[in-house]
Amino acid sequence: MNTVLAGVREFLNHQVAMGNVPVAALAMLYEVADDRDLPVEVRGEASGPRYYARARHRAAVPDAPVDRASDDEVVALLRACRTARDRLIVLLRARAGLRRGEAVGLRREDIHFVVDARHLGCSVPGSHLHVVRRDNSSGAWAKSRRSRAVPVDFLVVQAFDQYAVERARCAEAALSDMVLVNLARPPAGAPVKPGAVNELLVRLSRRAGLERVVHPHSLRHAFATNVVEAGAAIDEVQQLLGHRSVTSTQVYLHPSPQRLRAAVDRVGSLVEEVRS
Repeated sequence: MNTVLAGVREFLNHQVAMGNVPVAALAMLYEVADDRDLPVEVRGEASGPRYYARARHRAAVPDAPVDRASDDEVVALLRACRTARDRLIVLLRARAGLRRGEAVGLRREDIHFVVDARHLGCSVPGSHLHVVRRDNSSGAWAKSRRSRAVPVDFLVVQAFDQYAVERARCAEAALSDMVLVNLARPPAGAPVKPGAVNELLVRLSRRAGLERVVHPHSLRHAFATNVVEAGAAIDEVQQLLGHRSVTSTQVYLHPSPQRLRAAVDRVGSLVEEVRS
């Protein structure tokens, strides 16, 4: 609906510019506003308020529920996997929070699943992987221009080790530097394409008997939410997800009813300590 309203405004703006509609009509479409209610990031560096024409008419957009995969859904997807590669794909999303393009764009040199990677020329401690923006023949693309290191847990490391054994059985895979490659479907050894991740989750969701198809981004939401539930600060979540601005991270900060209850209970406990 808002797209239609924007189109109408553009049409009338053009008609005013052509002289077919009186200039006074613009007052029915716009009102004068200043930037004090806008986010700090878009205000600019001017010392005083800046004025602009704000559209008067805008359709209300209902808040959409948070689209995150539940822990039960993630477990069901993992149980539905028939290959180590597919399990690794799910875990790279649900336990490392990688975007779809970042996961299928990984190269073997990006995997530092060792306690100490200094012999690899890397000072990042513990098992981790590197997300690097590159041009890939598969169309995989890391959204952020900035490279980042992402710590991984034992589930991801274990899944990668199992996949490495599975991958070694495919002779064509040895010729590719990409981590995730085709092992069963032709062409064997070719990099997995981003769209294949969506197709995989459709198959896994149906095979697991889930009530809905779990979208790849829902797994990233699950990772971020679980990190927050574990007590991570927003700047930590921002770095893990590879967001340039913390405002992009805030959409992932959706406290569960349990967290809200615990927050209130903590306040109650403090009151009791003061009374004592």
